[in-house]
Amino acid sequence: MEQNNETSWGDFILLGFSDQPRLEVILFIVVLTSYLLTLVGNTAIILVSYLDSKLHTPMYFFLTNLSFLDLCFTTSIVPQLLWNLKGPAKTITSTGCVIQLYVSLSLGSTECVLLTIMAFDRYVAVCRPLSYTTIMHPSFCKALAGIAWLSGVGNTLIQGTITLRLPRCGHRHLHHFLCEVPAMIKLACVDIHANEVQLFVGTLVLLLLPMVLISISYGFIAQAVIRIKSSQAWRKALGTCGSHLLVVSLFFGTSSVIYIQPNKSYGHNQGMFLTLFYTVVTPTLNPLIYTLRNKDVKGALMRLLRREQKF
Repeated sequence: MEQNNETSWGDFILLGFSDQPRLEVILFIVVLTSYLLTLVGNTAIILVSYLDSKLHTPMYFFLTNLSFLDLCFTTSIVPQLLWNLKGPAKTITSTGCVIQLYVSLSLGSTECVLLTIMAFDRYVAVCRPLSYTTIMHPSFCKALAGIAWLSGVGNTLIQGTITLRLPRCGHRHLHHFLCEVPAMIKLACVDIHANEVQLFVGTLVLLLLPMVLISISYGFIAQAVIRIKSSQAWRKALGTCGSHLLVVSLFFGTSSVIYIQPNKSYGHNQGMFLTLFYTVVTPTLNPLIYTLRNKDVKGALMRLLRREQKF
């Protein structure tokens, strides 16, 4: 009992990339640059969507939620990562680890559901355009966003709490750069088969099921796009849907590899690079993907810049 109490309240050691000091220097620069781009890009999308009345649509309502999610998600991970990369101290307090686990898992789970909702929004827009405003009513959109947030919190309360209750028997060294469920359960000194099953079920519900639903939505969208005779409408449908599909592929592709088989014998660095991709790189790419491939957002940015120049 005394040992368990000690490990429950002691600091954790995030080993991360500490065995490769030169790589840490490069990663510090890359991660810092990516984080700054994430802050600027996602904040710009939120402000533009709020200030430009032409973007007060369901699509940009969900995109604003996604940008806010990405801002909070990266902020729950990157500052601690940068602190550990820049110096010899690789520790994180037990309280900090718990907060990071709950917040990052909650936001990541929410993003899985939100991306599925965004795919449904695109399905309605392309396949049922005449009923779009009726179906995607503002109150319905708010309810869908609320479901996404509540799903993320509910999943975190279950998975996070079960993971933190595992006895660690003095194990404090995490072969990772953040407190994440797949890495945390490896510290347990008891049989974790039940935890692996529970994690797998959670992954089925929040990763694999959304991937299936998104694939079905885009299957219907592809059929509808093929029937479109107008080349302009065809390009617009592919532009908006292509951006979302690219974001989905980047996020789900890397996160599913880590969560479906948490005990698979990946090299430590291989698993961490995959995690780095969906926690740091993808939130940086999201605003670039949506702005560079989206004429509405670029047009709104230009209108706001011209308005600022007049003032």
